[in-house]
Amino acid sequence: MTDNEIQALFEQWNNALQTGEPKNVVALYASDAILLPTVSNKVRHNHAEIEDYFVHFLAKGPQGKIDESNVRIFGDIAINSGVYTFAFKDGVSIQARFTYVYQWNGQRWLIVEHHSSAMPE
Repeated sequence: MTDNEIQALFEQWNNALQTGEPKNVVALYASDAILLPTVSNKVRHNHAEIEDYFVHFLAKGPQGKIDESNVRIFGDIAINSGVYTFAFKDGVSIQARFTYVYQWNGQRWLIVEHHSSAMPE
């Protein structure tokens, strides 16, 4: 696994957002994944809770782009952290810090931890 392959997992996630279907996004998360989302105070602990978040998030028409990416790979765990910006269909954009933790399940990389928080300044 290379840095570029891990970075491509963000594009896969962003493309899932573009479908507008929460289930397509949730499919990229492990069943016991944790999501600490950008625009909700509630920690999401499973597919049902993560899907609930994306129903509301996708309604805003988000389009993400990575501004800074830092990939580290530790065997079957990979981490991508940095800064991304989301543009929404209403013209608003938000820059946030992110951390994706991926785990190789023997067939593909799944998100096991996703933390996203808006820039404080």
